[in-house]
Parts: sequence; C-alpha cells; structure tokens
Amino acid sequence: MSSTEPRRTALDAVHRALGATMTDFAGWDMPLRYGSERDEHNAVRTKAGLFDLSHMGEITVTGPQAAALLNHALVGNIASVGVGRARYTMICQEDGGILDDLIVYRLAETEYMVVANASNAQTVLDALTERAAGFDAEVRDDRDAYALLAVQGPESPAIVRSLTDADLDGLKYYAGLPGTVAGVPALIARTGYTGEDGFELFVKPEHAVELWQALTKAGEAAGLVPCGLSCRDTLRLEAGMPLYGNELSTSLTPFDAGLGRVVKFEKEGDFVGRTALAEAAERAAANPPRVLVGLVAEGRRVPRAGYPVVAGGEVIGEVTSGAPSPTLGKPIAMAYVDAAHSAPGTAGVGVDIRGSHEPYEVVALPFYKRQK
Repeated sequence: MSSTEPRRTALDAVHRALGATMTDFAGWDMPLRYGSERDEHNAVRTKAGLFDLSHMGEITVTGPQAAALLNHALVGNIASVGVGRARYTMICQEDGGILDDLIVYRLAETEYMVVANASNAQTVLDALTERAAGFDAEVRDDRDAYALLAVQGPESPAIVRSLTDADLDGLKYYAGLPGTVAGVPALIARTGYTGEDGFELFVKPEHAVELWQALTKAGEAAGLVPCGLSCRDTLRLEAGMPLYGNELSTSLTPFDAGLGRVVKFEKEGDFVGRTALAEAAERAAANPPRVLVGLVAEGRRVPRAGYPVVAGGEVIGEVTSGAPSPTLGKPIAMAYVDAAHSAPGTAGVGVDIRGSHEPYEVVALPFYKRQK
C-alpha cells in the first residue's frame, strides 16, 4: 500500500454499503455524506445522528509523572482533572502558536488519553514524545487501538441507554466512563462537537461494525441516521466551535482565538510556551487583536474561508468558516475582525464574495444553543 493511499476505518465497508460519498480527510477515506447533508444535520438537531470518528488520534500517556508531563507539555492544568473526567485544552509551540486543540481524558490515577485532530495527530504525538524527556512517563501511539463512534442529538441518551447498564445519567458533560454498549467494551464519553447532547464510544476496531449495527437498530424508531463529515462541519459551525486549520493555527495563540481561558498560568511548574503566552495575554488585554465573531447573511450568498470581511471600503477581517445554516435558514460564518467592528450589531459590515460586498450582521457566538 503506497503512503499516498488514504487510510480506511474499521467501518469502511459499512459506509460503502450505505452508499456514502467518500472523501480524503487528513489522510483518511471518510464519509462526507450518505444522502442529504441538510437531512443529516437536521436529524442531529431534532433526533439523532451516528458518526464514524475513527480518524481522530488517540495518544495514551501513562506513568508516575504522566500528570506532570501533560502539565508541562500542554497549556491546561491537567493534574487537576479528576479520574473519569475530561478537559478541553491545547498544545502550543514555544512561541505560543497553537499546534492543536485536544481533549484529554483521565482514565486512571496515572493514565490519560489525549485525543488529537486527525490532521495533527502525528505532530501532537511527536511533540509529546519530545516533551516527555526527563519525565517518568510513557507516550504511546494508540491510533490503531481504537475505533470511535459518536451518537449525537436529543434522542441519543435514550438510544445508548437501551444498549448499556452504565450510569449515563451520572455521566456529566466532559466525562468518560468504562462500560459495555451492546455487549462491546467501550469508553463512554460525553463531550461532543455538534452543540447537542451525545456520546463518543471508544472501542476496539474489531468491535466497530457490531456496535454500529446495534446502534443503528436501537435508533431506528427514534429517527437515528448515519451522518458524514459535511453535516458535522455545519453543526459545529452553528455551535460556534473552532476547527483546527480554520479558526486555529500555529500563527495564532489561544488569546488571539478568544480561548485564552484554556491557558492556566497558575498551575505548578513551567510549561511550553508560558513566556510567549503571558506576553500574548498582556497584548490581548491592552489592545485586542482581531476578534472571532459570528456573521449572519442578509442575502443568500455563502461566504467561504479566506473571503475578506469589509466595512467602509476597507478590509477589516477574514472569514474562517462559512456555510448555509440549516437551523437558521441563512448563510453564516465565523470570522476574525478588527476589534472596532466586533460588537454584535455593528453596522456596515459585509463580506467580499467575488467582488460583491454582501451585507452581514455581526452576532455573538454561538449561533445556536440547545434548550437544556
């Protein structure tokens, strides 16, 4: 197999049997959509959707100094995460630029699972391995040890509950617990990237097909449908969640991205990027750089990443993600704009779509918040 050949998940044959449109995503052959992406999107908002996320990169960190290593390597305070809980955090370069955003699960006293984006998994693995020098801890590439299925949407608790005796009611947001789902051993997590309630099920690849089929059957009456990466993108966009490569990059610090809260200066010991990030925090407080905002179209034209945001004939920012919003019924975008134009309701803001300045309303993120 040539190195240019995309990798396939354990569910590849299932996707093809379902007639999925496949696409190369971060070196993986992944389902983009099975039918209508709008229908898939709406199913997650109103009923439930089933996703294959096996392209995500799992890295296990174990050993007596696992917590100390992660506190040194990442910007968050990982040592303070309780067993069974998870935390959203970032790994930065020495200059403060974001290498990736991550979810870290504390599986046991001295065992953590770091989940990286598919496109950055190797980068994160290499950085953690390098940063582990001098720590009594081991960094292990577990990307091939897991398949990852996600059930998202208001019906997902009922669907998963019908297949497990794990305490789902006691499972908080940003937590994970071991259990069995449809007889398959799984780490059941509740993090999500759609703005809806739901679960991520980390299982061995050889159990993926069996679990997918059990979930499909259990969700049939509730309106569960298989969902591809296309609707995942519109769901996360409506929920105002950043995507690495769009809203986050090595040229931005967490403070530039409006996510300075993930950087914990008060934690013990030094961490990679601390000095640069402290300077970035001061700069952001004194003179905020561009601010990440939401834009809602007044017309029908859809903005795309890289399109200039304009006001008074001047370029004041750039679109990072844009798509038609099935929930709002209008095109929406996230964009970095100059602070002077970042307040919700700021007049006169538009997006330059192929030479035509289309009017947009500046709004606070997220565009969509589920009713609890």
